[in-house]
Parts: sequence; C-alpha cells; structure tokens
Amino acid sequence: MVQKAKILLVDDRPENLLALEAILSALDQTLVRASSGEEALKALLTDDFAVILLDVQMPGMDGFETAAHIKRRERTRDIPIIFLTAINHGPHHTFRGYAAGAVDYISKPFDPWVLRAKVSVFVELYMKNCQLREQAALLRLQLEGGGGRTSVGAAKEPAGLLAELSARLAAVEEQAEALSKQLDDESADAAAVATAAHLERKLTGLRRALDALEPGTGSGAPSVPSQN
Repeated sequence: MVQKAKILLVDDRPENLLALEAILSALDQTLVRASSGEEALKALLTDDFAVILLDVQMPGMDGFETAAHIKRRERTRDIPIIFLTAINHGPHHTFRGYAAGAVDYISKPFDPWVLRAKVSVFVELYMKNCQLREQAALLRLQLEGGGGRTSVGAAKEPAGLLAELSARLAAVEEQAEALSKQLDDESADAAAVATAAHLERKLTGLRRALDALEPGTGSGAPSVPSQN
C-alpha cells in the first residue's frame, strides 16, 4: 500500500480550512489543519509534508513570519510553500511572499481547479522523492552488507537484489520522465520544474551507481548519490 502524502493547511479561519479541504479532498492525500503559525510549526516538528498552504493574514504570527521560521529549520526548509492571500493586496505583498521562500502566491478568491492542480504537482514530486530514497536505502544495504540478509524480507543473492533494485528504479525513472513532460506541456511554475530536474539528476546518479555494481562494469563499491 502506497503511503499518502501529508498536506499542511494553515489558516486562522475555520471556514477557509473547510473550503481548502473540500477542494483538495479529490487528491486523496492526508490533509492536516493548523489554525495558527505556532500550530503549524508544532506540526512540522513531527511530520513530513509534501506542501504547505499558508494564509498570509493571521493574528499573532502571520504567514511571512511563519514561513521564515520554516525556512530556517533544516528539517523543513525544502518544503514548498504556497501563500494564500486576499486579492486586494498590491505587488509589495507578492514580493514579500517570494522573498520569504514561497514557491507560489495565490490570491483569494482562487480557482479551485488551479489550486488543486498546483498542489498535485508538488505531491507527485514528493512521492517520487520518497521512492528514490527507498531505492537509495536498498542500495546502501547492498553496499554495506555485501549481499547478506536485508530488510526487504529474506536473504537475497547480490545479483537478485541488484535486479530488483534496477526494476524498481526503472519504474521511478519512467514516472519521473512522464512528470517532466507533463510540467513542460503545462508551462508549470519554475520551482516545480526545477524540483523535477533535481529529482531526475538524483535518479541518474543512482542509476550509474547500480550500473557500476553489475558484474564486469566496474570495480569497487561506488558512492551512493547524496539525497540533498
């Protein structure tokens, strides 16, 4: 069973949170509510999120301050943030949003289809990164254990494990390629395109490491690509 991604919804108005849940429920992911910046930061201490939808105007800690705290934490600084704000704000607010680390800035009232489409891109990128980390973990087990028992369930011969890793990686590569084509076709946000390109580079590095493990293709243990 594929684990669902978590999406953090931050707004001090319950009716706005309810509206966001109605719009995003079709994505069939886990939606987590936070009614303040402080509550959002608390949720981020324990859970990993694919994307954060963050209201700008909130009493106490507003969206800009909340985003600044998120970007200062090593654990959360790479989580995409989509700011939601009232339509009557000028370009200064928009600039502040991007300066605070937002990947997008959407004015209210927003088009539900557009918001759902934007969030779905970041959810899909997050899922691909999770799959990539799983492949890298299996590769590390092979490199460190020398082909002994692994956490995938039973003792495997090195060649069998390599074949399984290669097949799993091929599936992720195919999905990442399709996602990149989709982003190109839809003229997606620059941040989403850049994230997809970064994912493809990591996939390429992992494929090279696997190829180097194949008999007759290299010597010694290759380095596992960084997950940064």
